[in-house]
Amino acid sequence: MSPFTGSAARTSHWEHLRVQLADGVVTVTLARPDKLNALTFGAYADLRDLLAELSRERAVRALVLAGEGRGFCSGGDVDEIIGATLAMDTAQLLDFNRMTGQVVRAIRECPFPVIAALHGVAAGAGAVLALAADFRVADPSARFAFLFTRVGLSGGDMGAAYLLPRVVGLGHATRLLMLGEPVRAPEAERIGLISELTEEGRADEAAASLARRLADGPALAYAQTKALLTAELDMPLAAAVELDASTQALLMNGEDYAEFHAAFTEKRQPKWRGR
Repeated sequence: MSPFTGSAARTSHWEHLRVQLADGVVTVTLARPDKLNALTFGAYADLRDLLAELSRERAVRALVLAGEGRGFCSGGDVDEIIGATLAMDTAQLLDFNRMTGQVVRAIRECPFPVIAALHGVAAGAGAVLALAADFRVADPSARFAFLFTRVGLSGGDMGAAYLLPRVVGLGHATRLLMLGEPVRAPEAERIGLISELTEEGRADEAAASLARRLADGPALAYAQTKALLTAELDMPLAAAVELDASTQALLMNGEDYAEFHAAFTEKRQPKWRGR
């Protein structure tokens, strides 16, 4: 995303999210614990707009997405979203579904790593938000459920049919998206849906530790790696290796590459600047 901004000021308050930025790490918390952090129209829109704003700020080096209370996110609010969509016409429904997809695209396309810190339920849209993250750090209480067919909709919601087979393979993705059955942490780790399984109650701590490690590292190298992982999913090999070559040539002209050589020569740790 472009770092250039127009005349609009940075948003100072997010009604549907709790946002904290410290030393390059931004923590975004879904904060409706009484509703298991169920998403509303406003929460989707805030996530979309927040990610766009953060992507223009070079101060952000890593993002942790977490949920307050007993679980990560139970998906779309049954009353505030499902009930409301029954009264919408096709154009309004298309606008809504495009917006939810824009959130997933923003997670995949933002120039910094996104870490989902998971405990309890990650269901429906909550499961897809976690799926879109670069890392999923979960404790043993975590469980995923892609519930879309359970409400009479396609399991391929918000990019799930694109992302999930690429994470766990087509066979597991078919089962999860078709049947909507819960997948608990041990199985999720076995099939590759979880990046790191922590001790009980330690997911937030482990996610923060990983975010700190990423924020202290070569940010531009991480950003380009993330961009290539997304861009090359559907590329033929020839196009992928050419894109790799162009990217490496650009990074070899960067300050961090020269800093690594200097640090290696001087027998010290690199001082990464993300440039």
